[in-house]
Amino acid sequence: MADDTTTLMHRMGTDARAAAADLAYASSERKAAALVSAAAAIWDRRQAVFDANCLDLDYGTAKGLSPAMMDRLRLDDGRLRGIVDGLRAVAEQRDPLGRVLAEWTRPSGLHIQRVATPLGVVGVIYESRPNVTVDAGALCLKAGNAVILRGGSESFETSTVLHDCMVQGLRDAGLPETAIQLVPTRDRAMVSAMLGAVAHIDVIVPRGGKGLVGLVQSEARVPVFAHLEGICHVYADRDADLAKARRVVLNAKTRRTGVCGAAECLLIDWRFYTQHGAVLIEDLLKAGVEVRTTGELLKIPGTVPAAPEDFGREVLDSIIAAKVVDGVDEAIAHIRRYGSSHTESILTENDSTAARFFERLDSAILMRNASTQFADGGEFGMGAEIGIATGKLHARGPVGAEQLTSFKYLVTGDGTIRP
Repeated sequence: MADDTTTLMHRMGTDARAAAADLAYASSERKAAALVSAAAAIWDRRQAVFDANCLDLDYGTAKGLSPAMMDRLRLDDGRLRGIVDGLRAVAEQRDPLGRVLAEWTRPSGLHIQRVATPLGVVGVIYESRPNVTVDAGALCLKAGNAVILRGGSESFETSTVLHDCMVQGLRDAGLPETAIQLVPTRDRAMVSAMLGAVAHIDVIVPRGGKGLVGLVQSEARVPVFAHLEGICHVYADRDADLAKARRVVLNAKTRRTGVCGAAECLLIDWRFYTQHGAVLIEDLLKAGVEVRTTGELLKIPGTVPAAPEDFGREVLDSIIAAKVVDGVDEAIAHIRRYGSSHTESILTENDSTAARFFERLDSAILMRNASTQFADGGEFGMGAEIGIATGKLHARGPVGAEQLTSFKYLVTGDGTIRP
């Protein structure tokens, strides 16, 4: 089996490297044509996608996946339409390659340009969500990169059909079919093979839970764009507007509990609580959310005691931790201690308080009076995303096509020599 894995990784990596060389100078028009054709193929074959998705849902049920994970796995007409629209949106974006990022002329007479270039070969390792197959393939292609996709075992059937559609788009546009490859096995040994494939893969993007990301970060010999847990906080400040706060808190937690932008902790300023009472907690309880809390909030009927580990935990379910804090500085201190540098939102009408929150927190995304569920590349106008990078090197926040580029220097002289 080890020999088979090594052989498969070598073949896929060699093919990807060759495809990346072609993509580096492929025209914007051909890349866009491939994405538009893939979108049409997915919609034309939607029944095959749904049939495959049913097989995956059966597999997930037998595997004992949580309701939230099953929700991430499930596709319907609306979600498939979103995938198709995302492909077309990426196709319509300007090509991120060839952009002159900076240019200047030196006293020596040298003219220097820093120009955007592809990364090369990207490896994406992800769990559950079959839409990542399309999003990652599209964004890597747009940025001139070849990509090797290793999806979760629970989404294998759906990802296989979606990948076939992406390959159809490449074929129709005359681009190498190996530009977007899907690992054709559920064998977990391929994860380790990708993490060590320094000769074939330029960067790894993990997208999944803490276990997956931790494994990738600890074992990878290839550089990693970290997509850590989405331990997202919402802080209701003393100067929050009640109506806005009620809308945002409920949406941040309940719109979809299984996405990384779902709120996992609600912090309520003491003065807001004394003025408005338990309304935010009661809204969550009425929506079927289990509220785990401490202190004063435990007096609210329906709440349950929080364990220490409930703060700083990504549950991806209809559960939220809640706590009363004394002002924005205490909220900031709590987020610094328990957050994952993903997304935090402050609800306030006070400009100086919002500025303090923005200035003193360093999460990838900071919001004001908006739901954390907007932490999404599509909502940022990127068409799609390959993940939310929570690290600080190279890419941060939603990783779209522009974030999947590097650069090179173009230096022009006129017989110029160095004295």
